[in-house]
Amino acid sequence: MFDIIDKGVLAVSNVLYQPWFVPLLLILGGIYLTIRCKFMQFGMFKEACKVITEKPHEEGGVSSFGALMVSTASRVGTGNIIGVATAIICGGPGAIFWMWITAFFGGASAFIESTLAQIYKKRDDDGTFKGGPAFYMRDALGQRWLGVIFSILIIGTYMVGYNMLAAYNTQSTFAVYGFYNEHSTPAIIGIILAVLFGAVVLGGAKRLIKVTEVLVPIMGVMYVLVSLIVLVLNIGNLGHMFGMIFASAFNFKAIFGGFAGSCIMYGVKRGLYSNEAGMGSAPNAAARADVSHPAKQGLVQMLSVFIDTLLICTATAFMCLSTLNDGAAYNLEDGPQAAAYVQDSLASVFGPFGPTFIVIAMLFFAFTTLIGNYSYCEGCYEFIINREATKKELIVMRIIASLLIFVGAVASAGLVWDIADMMQGLMVVTNVPSILILSGVALKCLDDYRRQKAQGLNPVFKASSIQLKQKTDHWN
Repeated sequence: MFDIIDKGVLAVSNVLYQPWFVPLLLILGGIYLTIRCKFMQFGMFKEACKVITEKPHEEGGVSSFGALMVSTASRVGTGNIIGVATAIICGGPGAIFWMWITAFFGGASAFIESTLAQIYKKRDDDGTFKGGPAFYMRDALGQRWLGVIFSILIIGTYMVGYNMLAAYNTQSTFAVYGFYNEHSTPAIIGIILAVLFGAVVLGGAKRLIKVTEVLVPIMGVMYVLVSLIVLVLNIGNLGHMFGMIFASAFNFKAIFGGFAGSCIMYGVKRGLYSNEAGMGSAPNAAARADVSHPAKQGLVQMLSVFIDTLLICTATAFMCLSTLNDGAAYNLEDGPQAAAYVQDSLASVFGPFGPTFIVIAMLFFAFTTLIGNYSYCEGCYEFIINREATKKELIVMRIIASLLIFVGAVASAGLVWDIADMMQGLMVVTNVPSILILSGVALKCLDDYRRQKAQGLNPVFKASSIQLKQKTDHWN
């Protein structure tokens, strides 16, 4: 049965990732928005770092940092380890360069979509905020049906695709140990992950934020520190490492000889899986932040893309490639070899501690990824049914999400990757055209922010200042 599903999923995915479809939307869309934002990735990076430290605009609200940690929890996850290794194995070292390109231009896309989410957010009865692409599709574009489709895609991507993949990737790191049994070990780890996940999500949304605020920074810092140690110990190999990356990245004969398996395609696919810029997922978290100006959270989400790809993903890539292991000896047909690639690279420096560190890191990454991914889904379900979900409905949804984590742990690598690739591609083709159409609103908001900063003010937004046609729920 899994084989039949995988064939259907792969057929759709192959169409989505033709060069004229998802890659074109992501890269050209990102370039267009970067130019219109006046290369804010450079000019406003320092400002983004300042904004992240601000307290909520109103007492009891969610801070920019808190919203960032929820979105980063889904971004900084197993994709930063196994996803990067998979990109190198399948697309060659050059895939890392194209991941960097996707992340740089994706920073502008992340700013636009998250700023729009802030502008069109709604206040809940308990005083907190909610929003995201479904809301700006409904309220700015006037297309509720499109918002419903997008909400269904988010649930399919995060509760099904990404969480199944996170569970699979986590159990795959145990394959280096002698006790690993391909029939029983994945099931045991899947049960443990499902139970831990269920215990947390039944605690509610505010608990999700508290957990991720603590775990995400700790695991991120530790991971980067280990990568720096590997780089220092292999500093003599750095020239050759960069040579591998750039030689592979610009091997156009190989790229255009088979685009579907090229470094560009895997750079786009795994870059998107890692940083999610343009997909429309992070805006769901960005809308929760209580800030004085929508552009502030847009800047914070732009920073999140850099944290994810240019820091965490690069750390994994450099750990592997600085040991002069180009991944060519591994393939995904023989089981969980992407995890083994990273673990072997660290073992060459740290011995037995290397693989064990990756197991520990993956457990932390997976836990926060599972929580962060699911945090998008309940709000999307309520948007679909156009009312507040009952307690019973939420409990059922959380139980189903827990069961899917178990299924992901015992499924095949091909199936979980193909589902994730297909679902994220469908999100892109729904969200990117929407933010391109609405980009003018976010750009006016950015101009208003820059104007107030030039006057020495702490920017405060009013919808009337940009002549916004639609009535908002918070900024009038």
